[in-house]
Amino acid sequence: MSTTLITGGTVVSATGRRQADVLVDGERIVALLEPGSTLLGSDLRTTVDTVIDATGRYVIPGGVDAHTHMEMPFGGTSASDTFETGTTAAAWGGTTTIIDFAIQRFGERVQDGLATWHEKAAGNCAIDYGFHQIIGGVDEDALQAMDELIGEGITSFKLFMAYPGVFYSTDDQILRAMQTAAGNGATIMMHAENGPAIDALVAQHLARGETTPYYHGVSRPWQLEEEATHRAIMLADLTGAPLYVVHVSAKQAIAQIAAARNAGKNVFAETCPQYLYLSLEEQLGAPGFEGAKWVCSTPLRARAEGHQDEMWLALRTNDAQVVSTDHCPFCMKDQKELGLGNFSKIPNGIGSVEHRMDLLYQGVVDGRISLERWVELCSTTPARMFGLYGRKGVIEPGADADVVIYDPNGHTSIGYGKTHHMNMDHSAWEGFEIDGHVDTVISRGTLVIDDGAFRGRIGHGQFLKRGLSQYLL
Repeated sequence: MSTTLITGGTVVSATGRRQADVLVDGERIVALLEPGSTLLGSDLRTTVDTVIDATGRYVIPGGVDAHTHMEMPFGGTSASDTFETGTTAAAWGGTTTIIDFAIQRFGERVQDGLATWHEKAAGNCAIDYGFHQIIGGVDEDALQAMDELIGEGITSFKLFMAYPGVFYSTDDQILRAMQTAAGNGATIMMHAENGPAIDALVAQHLARGETTPYYHGVSRPWQLEEEATHRAIMLADLTGAPLYVVHVSAKQAIAQIAAARNAGKNVFAETCPQYLYLSLEEQLGAPGFEGAKWVCSTPLRARAEGHQDEMWLALRTNDAQVVSTDHCPFCMKDQKELGLGNFSKIPNGIGSVEHRMDLLYQGVVDGRISLERWVELCSTTPARMFGLYGRKGVIEPGADADVVIYDPNGHTSIGYGKTHHMNMDHSAWEGFEIDGHVDTVISRGTLVIDDGAFRGRIGHGQFLKRGLSQYLL
């Protein structure tokens, strides 16, 4: 096994920062050392195989993106990133672990849906990966499968209060799934929007000839996110199941989660970069069909109503604990264009897996979050939330050598043809400028990104069997 010494950098964790050298042996971190440490009187730099000089830069644990959708079928097409292209793009942006969603369709065995995702990913990933399981049909077989999958390292299950006829679960089905999770220790992940009410509003807008992408957001108002979030919290409270609400976008929904947490409930919130930076007026309201680039669910919210500022505040106060991407990319040509003349046919999703670490770092530069909180949100907490901490999300002896060297004096221009390796024909982040740069990415001791080039290998990424959440109250 080869050895690597990362010297001169500032190691940043969720709890602080220090000047330290990081010693890697094979796939693991074996020591954090005082700068210039010796071994039996010899300079360590002369005894290792590789020395990486990180002087003036941050040394942080690789990012953990806990919400991606590679190759996901949706709306008559599939997400444009494969596990190969999507995990390569993630690596470019400093993410070394993704947790994707295996899907059980209605009428399909849960185990068969999971097997399909294993087939998609195995041998095709540049970085490590795990799976959550979407339960598309809650019945006796699915509930039994929830118990069985714990032993296979699938310890979180996603339900939908939206998309009737596709993924939608009724309240009684949600109740039964939550009762099962309360018994086996799994975490319930919830897409919290009132789907039947949304469908009624969509039909009304279309009947009035309101067909542009802007009405995607208008037809999914914050009231229907807040209502569903409150209902999910009450069902979780009744059953005792841990609840993780995905892609929270409305300030009223985060207020419901904050109130539950203040009452001592195991309720957690994830938001995404799009809900921190983008808006209904500016993006979805772009001229013509351009707004289709930013159609996602939950939708972008009105900046005039202050949702974006409230999301940043929730990250500071820990009312929101994780920033993931909900990476589900679609090209404009032949995919988003399926919704020309009918916004409800636009495939829902934005591509961000490459940019999450940078976009959140800009929040550090702008004084919205601390450097340590950046690491906590992007690496440490998602690892703890989903049973990977100790191996992922931290730079400590015994952890996987997933390391990012980040230059605070560097610069990143985001956009199609600039920093863009996702399999898309546009960028949802066109024109964003970041006061920082991912210089070097190491995955399990292997150099993946360095000196402006991909140096990794497709197939390097391994499946991660996850434990139960390490973040419960």
